[in-house]
Amino acid sequence: MFEGDIMPHLYGNHYAVDALRRRVGDMAQIAGVRSATLNDGNEAGVRILEFKTGGGLRFTVLPDRGMDIADAEFNGVPLAWCSSTGITHPAFYESHGLGWLRTFYGGLLVTCGLMNVGVAAEDNGESFGIHGRAANIPAKNVRYDAEWRGEDYVLWAKGKVRETRVFGENVLLTRTVTTRLGSCTIEIEDVIENCGFQDTPFMILYHINAGFPVLDETSELLIHSKITPRDAAARRGLKVARRGAPPTPHFQEQVYHHQVTPDADGWATVALVNRAFNNGQGIGLQIRYRPDELPHFWQWRMVGEGTYVMGLEPANCSVLGRAEERRRKRLPMLKAGEMKVHHLSLRVVTAQEA
Repeated sequence: MFEGDIMPHLYGNHYAVDALRRRVGDMAQIAGVRSATLNDGNEAGVRILEFKTGGGLRFTVLPDRGMDIADAEFNGVPLAWCSSTGITHPAFYESHGLGWLRTFYGGLLVTCGLMNVGVAAEDNGESFGIHGRAANIPAKNVRYDAEWRGEDYVLWAKGKVRETRVFGENVLLTRTVTTRLGSCTIEIEDVIENCGFQDTPFMILYHINAGFPVLDETSELLIHSKITPRDAAARRGLKVARRGAPPTPHFQEQVYHHQVTPDADGWATVALVNRAFNNGQGIGLQIRYRPDELPHFWQWRMVGEGTYVMGLEPANCSVLGRAEERRRKRLPMLKAGEMKVHHLSLRVVTAQEA
């Protein structure tokens, strides 16, 4: 998605490489990636990679939580909902039933899968908790850097997340997170490989959690799609499914499936925007992905008190769980030795752009 040899745009001006280098002792003054380790309570020991682009975008990648993205902000404004659990260490993960919710910190991106997405399931004698293990698996071979590539200063991190067991699956997800100097965009490339010698189920959902103030009662979901409610609760809210709402006592979550129409270039574009934010200056979160890689898009509309979030979720499967997917003969499979590549782009937009 990024083009090389682009002169960085910062503070209203374009700067060549030499012009910037003459103005700083270290590029970290403007942009970079910094490694640290959290040290308090149930987050102690969690490695983090802090990105800042110099264009107002800051975000945190979690190598110990599947290379997912926790907090994110633009010019000091938070983009993602954060839950009451905080960023917990993966040792606290509970794999059965609803246990996943005890370590669901929210954040900008949580990866669901790789063996189950959606409700807890019993499949072929094996139990799977909701949304699988991927978000609680520490990555290995983690690397990161900030470096000039021509006129482009690129910030990146890469790590390998393996879900495996003896006599079972051996699936390797290699994730690269990339942004650049002056950018308000995060690019994610996932390479998923079945390293085993038998075909295996493979389910994945990218749980992107927009929060206040991107989500508010004046927010609108911009999406070109055919929408289908998951259940009776969602059907009751169908008329306002694409709208925000004030925090609502006793709100019951509403989940919708969208069949999104891609753009001419094969990418689908979805955005949650709040044009009224900051006296009409507006803010929004745009997601781009490829429906030929991820044919499903799920919307989690949850405007309760405290749990105030709009989940925007490209996926390769339903959220009905592995057992139901198998029963309906549509469980996604990864052949022995097969490799798939997924691309996503997360971008901050203003109301004028939207």
